[in-house]
Amino acid sequence: MAEVVRMPKMSDTMTEGVIAKWHKKVGDKISSGDLIAEVETDKATMDFESYQEGTILYIGAEEGSTVPVDSVIAVLGEEGEDYKAALNGEGSAGKTEATETADKPEAKTADADSSSGDTAAVDPESLGATVIRMPLLSDTMTEGVIAEWHKKVGDQVKSDDTLADVETDKATMDVTAYAEGTLLYIGVEKGQAAKVNDIIAIVGKEGTDVTPLLKGGAAPAKEEAKKEDEPKAAAQPAQTETTAEKSSDSDSRVKASPLAKKIAKDKGIDLSDVKGSAEGGRIVKKDIENYTPAAKPAAAPEAQAAKEGKKDAPAVTIPQYIGEEKYTEKPVTQMRKTIAKRLSESLFTAPHIYITMSIDMDSAISARAKMNEFAPVKISFNDMVIKAVAVALKQHPGVNSSWRGDKIRVNEHVNVGVAVAVDEGLLVPVVRFADGKTLSHISVEVKDFAQKAKNKKLQPSDWEGSTFTVSNLGMFGVDEFSAIINPPDACILAVGGIQQVPVVKNGAVVPGNVMKVTLSADHRVVDGAMGASFLQTFKALLEEPVRLLV
Repeated sequence: MAEVVRMPKMSDTMTEGVIAKWHKKVGDKISSGDLIAEVETDKATMDFESYQEGTILYIGAEEGSTVPVDSVIAVLGEEGEDYKAALNGEGSAGKTEATETADKPEAKTADADSSSGDTAAVDPESLGATVIRMPLLSDTMTEGVIAEWHKKVGDQVKSDDTLADVETDKATMDVTAYAEGTLLYIGVEKGQAAKVNDIIAIVGKEGTDVTPLLKGGAAPAKEEAKKEDEPKAAAQPAQTETTAEKSSDSDSRVKASPLAKKIAKDKGIDLSDVKGSAEGGRIVKKDIENYTPAAKPAAAPEAQAAKEGKKDAPAVTIPQYIGEEKYTEKPVTQMRKTIAKRLSESLFTAPHIYITMSIDMDSAISARAKMNEFAPVKISFNDMVIKAVAVALKQHPGVNSSWRGDKIRVNEHVNVGVAVAVDEGLLVPVVRFADGKTLSHISVEVKDFAQKAKNKKLQPSDWEGSTFTVSNLGMFGVDEFSAIINPPDACILAVGGIQQVPVVKNGAVVPGNVMKVTLSADHRVVDGAMGASFLQTFKALLEEPVRLLV
């Protein structure tokens, strides 16, 4: 008897999975424990082993497609067995009825409708083809942009070949073929975006007709749109000619283009004084730009002086300057789209509270200089900030939390996200378990993350899982600023530069080194007193850096 195979729940937060790769195809025999597919979850890509035996009769999810947990992805049974009864038992009767309904119009147009019916029923494997879809390459990705195609239609493709580079909201990543054959179809051109699970390419046997695998009706719709546009396009010249005829009929009016009229008005030029160079004496932009009003203004004062019988001083003339308004537009990158979406949601959803504190950095400066005499790598002030944040979070776990709707999650581990600026925007790699790492360890890790971010080599595992974020603009000479919380964290610390300012010590005004920090906190999770207490601990750690080593 045929048995259905369902999408398993592979993690506590998994609601759906993506079929990354099938290791078996229809007709293959399966034993219990055989690897049949790779499933991409919200955490990782995991192997899916069969707990049943038999022959694969049906595959219900193509590679790259997203399937909810407990949905049917395959049917196993005896070779030649009718598996439709098992599918119907799982609620696929509606699909069968829809297929039958789609077949009824054959009485009217037999050839056309039979071909469309075949298209709906065609499975890629029956054509010996593999559909390549836009993969889900990060937990926040909704679409990807084809940065570069490494193959073109007609090229031979191997299963481990890189088909294309895809720009996601985090980085530029490779898309692998997972199939062998000839590249038959490319659905998304270089520079264009495609939503996750959209078809971007098809690989199969040379000469295979892939039309049945593509969505019908898109091309005809475009052709119809073109046909509808043709009469409109034909009407536009007629309207232009009519307007020109009406304009030429009124000889008493000055004939000038709208742009020429606007420029003349801005510059205070009388159009009746300008000679047009276009057909029929029409004044255009270049006539206004080339117009020199010196002759007429010079004659007017002389005539007036002759009438009055006296000679006036020459009038002051202001040279004319004609500028040009221009701008450049560029498409929004996937990274910038995600930054805009996530930070907008954070700012407009989480009520932010801002707490600022000044820190005396004299001791930190001395301690850093001493530590760098012995440290294997150069320790920066940012490394000391990260370490101080991690130690303070262990003492104030309420700040190391996140809002989860109906509950607040208090994290017992400390993963500090470090904001890193790149050309396209901002990435936040994570220093995991920062409270247990030395300053030298943190320094090496942060430098490595910064280099990977600039080279677009960061992986999803590098930027996922932060419990608190640090954003430092001190190296840019910024005194202080407020940052937007990086969800799902409840807090982010904005760090300014170290400023030399007068301070009062022991009743005397002396030069000092002060750094200002601002804590942005989600008020649903962190109250003002809790945030201030955290900053007091953070301040004490930096003002007595020896405490970071204990």
